[in-house]
Amino acid sequence: MTVQDITNVLEELAPLTYAEGFDNVGLLVGSPNQTVSGVLVTLDTLENVVDEAIEKNCNLIVSFHPIVFSGLKKLTGRTYVERVVIKAIQNNIAIYSMHTALDNCFSGVNAKICERLGLENLKVLIPQKGTIKKLTTYVPHAHLEQVRTALFEAGAGNIGNYSHCSFTHSGTGSFLAEAGANPTLGEPGQLHLEGETQLQITFEKMVQSQVTQALFKAHPYEEVAYEITSLENTNQHIGMGMYGELPETISEKACIDLLKDQMNASCVRHSDLLGKPVKRIAVLGGSGSFAIGAAKAVGADVFVTADLKYHQFYEAEGKMVLMDIGHYETEQFTKNLLVDYLTKKIPNFAVCLSQSKTNPINYS
Repeated sequence: MTVQDITNVLEELAPLTYAEGFDNVGLLVGSPNQTVSGVLVTLDTLENVVDEAIEKNCNLIVSFHPIVFSGLKKLTGRTYVERVVIKAIQNNIAIYSMHTALDNCFSGVNAKICERLGLENLKVLIPQKGTIKKLTTYVPHAHLEQVRTALFEAGAGNIGNYSHCSFTHSGTGSFLAEAGANPTLGEPGQLHLEGETQLQITFEKMVQSQVTQALFKAHPYEEVAYEITSLENTNQHIGMGMYGELPETISEKACIDLLKDQMNASCVRHSDLLGKPVKRIAVLGGSGSFAIGAAKAVGADVFVTADLKYHQFYEAEGKMVLMDIGHYETEQFTKNLLVDYLTKKIPNFAVCLSQSKTNPINYS
């Protein structure tokens, strides 16, 4: 099994298409064609993690955070990032990062937090825009079902909980084949009118390449006229953060105790307690201050995240309680999620959960 085989499996869970534009995800070090002896899953790739991979005979590290975030101009070992990359290359170890692709995944980072807290009726807090596309093309009537079926098989036609979605409209197309053309219908040099069906079909952006390839293969014309646009529809399964409800209401103090117990949080920084029952909780793993407004908008009683600054706690505005449990604490169970996923998808293959300490913050 190669690095590419394993990353293909990971991208079934969290397609890199859905990573944020600022991010650096995918294969960061190594060759996709390298044969894999074992996989080590970690939150961060540090030198001690590379040492652990060597010890456990794992030559692929699957890391949540990317060790290479911005461009490297030198590899001299001056920084911890350079030392990690050098050691990985010297030991023929590949490094693959998922980061915000997994953040935006419905079964990813935030779903794991919700699972730990026992939340139900989960929904995406900030749906990612532009993830639903629409293809419009024009097909001779006799070839409509051939083209539409091929597009469905390529993954088009899905929106929300519906599949095989399309729209058709009949009309007449015109074209004149110029010199050098090899038209399927009509004669070169003569204006041709053909009864055509305008076919419109939705698809998620992660399958755009497969959809366009299927279109070109199934369509009878030498030159296929088509356009792709982004829809405003909200994708129910892609986006940052999640929110859900507890089975029963609890007090704010009980919510703090729940976080300490289930998220191994040694302390919880929070805004003023409001003396209100807690039922709906919003979560966002990692630095989530940008989602405070979204959490208020969905009526969250508590918003659990990390890396809040002093003045951002004022943004609760007495409408909910902000609870900061720490960056590492919100994301620590992500590696368990990935180990469980890979173990189920690739049974009888060496997938190891890293035991190395990577949390840079200590509490005294």
